[in-house]
Amino acid sequence: MITIENADKALKDYYLEAVTAQLNDTISPFFSAIEKTADYVYGNEVKLNVVRGYSGHVKACAEDAALPDPYSNRYLGISAPLKNLYGTIEISDKALRASRDGTGAFVNLVNAEMEGLVSSARQNFSRMLYGDGNGVLCKIVEASGSDVTVDMVKDFFVGMQVDLYTSLGNLDAETTGLTITKIDKANKTITVDAEVEVPVDDGTVRVHGATGNELMGLSAIFGGDTLYGYKKAEEPYFSPYSVKLSSGLTEDAMTDVIDYLEENFNSKVNMILCSYSTRKKIAALIADKKRVVNSIDAKTGIGVVSVNDIPVYADKYCPEGTIYFVNTGDFVLNQLCDWEWLEDDGGRILKQIPGKAAFGATLVKYAELICKKPCGQAVMTGV
Repeated sequence: MITIENADKALKDYYLEAVTAQLNDTISPFFSAIEKTADYVYGNEVKLNVVRGYSGHVKACAEDAALPDPYSNRYLGISAPLKNLYGTIEISDKALRASRDGTGAFVNLVNAEMEGLVSSARQNFSRMLYGDGNGVLCKIVEASGSDVTVDMVKDFFVGMQVDLYTSLGNLDAETTGLTITKIDKANKTITVDAEVEVPVDDGTVRVHGATGNELMGLSAIFGGDTLYGYKKAEEPYFSPYSVKLSSGLTEDAMTDVIDYLEENFNSKVNMILCSYSTRKKIAALIADKKRVVNSIDAKTGIGVVSVNDIPVYADKYCPEGTIYFVNTGDFVLNQLCDWEWLEDDGGRILKQIPGKAAFGATLVKYAELICKKPCGQAVMTGV
């Protein structure tokens, strides 16, 4: 007979391991390749030191000559707060009671909830990896009534809650927590559940409540004037290499970026990230030279295109017209723990939701993405 007690046990002993494996292995090739560790977590912050420049002084000299003077390491400290990531499931009391006498019915019920949780977590994690930590989804072209015209609509779904920020980055009480009721992809328009009377033209649409609370993804690392508290103009170590194309994309232009990173920063690019349309452009370049362009990555099982034997992966959340050249060994997902269930004082996972005839459970992870060598990465725009 299914009870709250053995349902709790199933979530702890079976579902947690299965969900964690799916989230760690199926989010994206980039996420799978980066290190996940708690080694740099102290309290609720990530703290680590990186070495800029040489780690020692080496020279050739005569046998009786003075030994070389030591070269002082130039340490740069990186510090960032851990972000709070949550995922919830909900099972109604009625559904739980109906499945009490049937283990199979309960398994199907929980499986459906967990599949939804995994799907949502996978999408949001993928999006955050390319974000700036603020949940920005797109730019606002104009707003009229409850209709908001944007520059792209691919990341929206009906029922999604969003915040509309002004061009100055301000949020009004009337434009927070709006629910999307309709999406017109042809005209790039979303309809929300309230009239938008605040001027938000040239502003941004963001995930509700996400500003400052999401992982600092590639947009934060490659964009902006500061990173981890350092001004990029004053500390070049934290400034990735940036190239804006003035003419069409060529294979030589991409290999020039790869060579530049290795020659100047001893950084070996091992992954190229872009949108699906950009990957098609890259594949067409290589196809024109009568080379085999499509293969299957043995680790991820995903078909890839390669440049200089470096795999090119497409992701729906990568900005259009942008190519990222990264060394995945420089990226670390610092986490206090892997995904775990949030438990009460009695160790219970499933708890009644206040005011509802339903039980809920929450998965939690405290983490932050850090790039240990920003200058060893590159971005190409205008593709």
